[in-house]
Amino acid sequence: MDALVIHGGRKLNGRVAISGAKNAALPVMAATLLMPGVHRLRNVPQLLDTHTFAKVLEVLGAKVRFDKNECVIDTTQADKVEAPYDLVRTMRASIYVLGPLLARLGAARVSLPGGCAWGPRPVNLHLTGLAALGAQLDIDHGYITGQNVKLHGGNFHFDVVSVGATAQVMMAATLAEGTTVLENVAVEPDITVLGDVLNACGARIEGLNTRRLTIHGVKSLQPIDTTIIPDRIEAATFAAAAAMTGGSITLERVIPAHFEAALAKLEETGCVVVRESDEVTITGPSRPRAADVTTMVYPGFPTDMQAQMIAVAAIANGTSVITDTIYVDRFTHVPELSRMGANIELKGNVAIVRGVDRLSGAPVMATDLRASAALALAALVAEGETHISRIYHLDRGYEAFDAKLTALGARVERVRE
Repeated sequence: MDALVIHGGRKLNGRVAISGAKNAALPVMAATLLMPGVHRLRNVPQLLDTHTFAKVLEVLGAKVRFDKNECVIDTTQADKVEAPYDLVRTMRASIYVLGPLLARLGAARVSLPGGCAWGPRPVNLHLTGLAALGAQLDIDHGYITGQNVKLHGGNFHFDVVSVGATAQVMMAATLAEGTTVLENVAVEPDITVLGDVLNACGARIEGLNTRRLTIHGVKSLQPIDTTIIPDRIEAATFAAAAAMTGGSITLERVIPAHFEAALAKLEETGCVVVRESDEVTITGPSRPRAADVTTMVYPGFPTDMQAQMIAVAAIANGTSVITDTIYVDRFTHVPELSRMGANIELKGNVAIVRGVDRLSGAPVMATDLRASAALALAALVAEGETHISRIYHLDRGYEAFDAKLTALGARVERVRE
């Protein structure tokens, strides 16, 4: 198992190319199951999660080949319907195959998912949404099962905005007979581009980038040929690194509007942000100012940046109040940051962060993907050496993170434990 050893105290400066978005790539990879043929996906990040998802597709009969950041998926012979526990338990996004399998093959047996260690994230919206399209599903010995399913159009209102469930039901509805109307859907860029990709393949999806989707089912779709959008959370994470270290980082190959909420909040902390069409330059202050943060559904401040903003607040001048309204128990990074000297008081889903003059390097343990990033950010400014264990979490969602930090001037070493 790998760990990162980071020696703090260096300003980060330079340019960094942002990778493709994991959260956009995975549903598009799942969507290849909707239509037989050879699909080409460019700018796919080389991550544990994308390779795990490739294995899920292979178990279902697909052939998957990576050539650097191009992923070629052949679903011509993808006629199996079982996604086993051993694979699905490692990554929640594996459940994305459920809707496409039901839509194309009329059957599925997909293990209930695993993934990050924090908090219950139930799949009930996935199941009730598919049920609105006529899917009769059962939970049998830890598997979601459906047989002899013929999907039809239906109306469904999401009680809670859900990115995963929106993608799931939208994919299934593309091949359902009749018209489907989905209300209170997610409008994250990952959802909008998934709809754009499906429309380019012959789907009839109306209302993308709004809270109401109308999907007219079609009989078949053409293979996918697309380029994955840049990762807005990776971009915002490197922006936070500039804020913390007082350096200046130019983010290449980005869509600034996709992470505007994070950029605006970093400006509140004293960062100077220059936005170009596909680049953003962030110059950090000598010390960040405190700033309150409340996570919200897109286009609000993303829950996937909550941990990183707590790291920024840990060294800020003043007290920050950070509230997570999306995942109320997503705070496993707080005890680890406290080991490094952060002053954080946790009250339910609210973290009260009193900025300290300095953090100290310490052995810490990553507990989930974004917690890993937060610990790495803290380590960049901590005195001495920080040893971050279990960074396989980090490798699930950040491509070549340590190499990119090193290129910006950080002292980072990957070691085996």
